Amino acid sequence: MGMPPDEARVHELLERYADMVLRIAYQNLKSRPDAEDVAQEVFIRFMQKMPRFASDEHEKAWFIRVTINLCKDFLKSGWKKRTVYAQPPEDFCGLPFRVLDTVMELPEADRNVLYLFYYEGYTAKEIAAILRCREGTVTSRLSRARARLKILLEEERTPCA
Repeated sequence: MGMPPDEARVHELLERYADMVLRIAYQNLKSRPDAEDVAQEVFIRFMQKMPRFASDEHEKAWFIRVTINLCKDFLKSGWKKRTVYAQPPEDFCGLPFRVLDTVMELPEADRNVLYLFYYEGYTAKEIAAILRCREGTVTSRLSRARARLKILLEEERTPCA
């Protein structure tokens, strides 16, 4: 276990990364309560480990990677498989519900690269380092995700005959 948490440091990082962590968790889990649980667990992990970072980018990448990994673990858990939610997800973090809902129809890998590219401003090379895959894989996922998203959004606009 790392050193005791420095309250000021934890508060600073909570202010800096809470919204990002919550958005990543929400777009992976499609549930605000589950996203809030995962976000809380991310910061608990940080306080337990108190990792040292080489740079701000390394720090941000750590929060992204841990959030995605905890979401994957959560989705594999028995709890998630047995839980039924009474209400659909609501408009969240200022993102239009229609677009967010459509993005959530994409496979997890596509959602994550879209988020990191468009919302966090990472390049394909930086995303590859964060997700631990090849840059070509990231560019393929981005291309595929954009094409699928375009088709899905156009289908929504087309009235049923």
